[in-house]
Amino acid sequence: MEQEDPQDDSFDFLFKIILIGDSNVGKTCLVQSFKTGLFSERQQNTIGVDFTVRTLNIDGRRVKMQVWDTAGQERFRTITQSYYRSAHGAMIAYDVTRRATFDSVHRWVHELQRFGAANVLMALIGNKRDLEAEREVQFTDACRLAEDKGMLAALETSAREAQSVEEAFVMMARQLLLQNGMSVTQDDTHMLLRTNSRAVISGPTLANNAQEKQQPCQC
Repeated sequence: MEQEDPQDDSFDFLFKIILIGDSNVGKTCLVQSFKTGLFSERQQNTIGVDFTVRTLNIDGRRVKMQVWDTAGQERFRTITQSYYRSAHGAMIAYDVTRRATFDSVHRWVHELQRFGAANVLMALIGNKRDLEAEREVQFTDACRLAEDKGMLAALETSAREAQSVEEAFVMMARQLLLQNGMSVTQDDTHMLLRTNSRAVISGPTLANNAQEKQQPCQC
């Protein structure tokens, strides 16, 4: 498993990841879980944009992940859009217990395509999977949407229980390394996620053979 590099000031690669989506889907909690492994029940709404940094060691390379947590409210939209252009990757988050937040994903993708870089890597994140009794969005719907939009993955997480949060960021870091011409060894992240039926790789895979056939959604 990829470990955090204690020498956080030095790095071989710097990737900027923007986290977008409606308000109160748990974006800040996801970032906090990735950074510290902790969950706080009370989180104030992000004002504009906030960011955190964590450096991972992936195959001996120091990969600094600069994660930008954006506000979901309409009044901050102009501010957050200005950060799209420099992002290497984008995680579009929704709340699995609120269908409206999933329906908004189309709008967020449109904004990203309009203001972001042409080759920005996208992943679809359904948060709050621990609230199964309140579910309004089926994972099969997320699979179809991710495939339709050409995303790297559709993934369900729980910031509260730290489920698949680490894996989501590591998956994106490894894919970005691959896109930058680096060789990346196959790990067990994809098998773990696919066994849990929580992710579908709809873009290029992370196998040593970059031309490997895409895997279908197995929900």
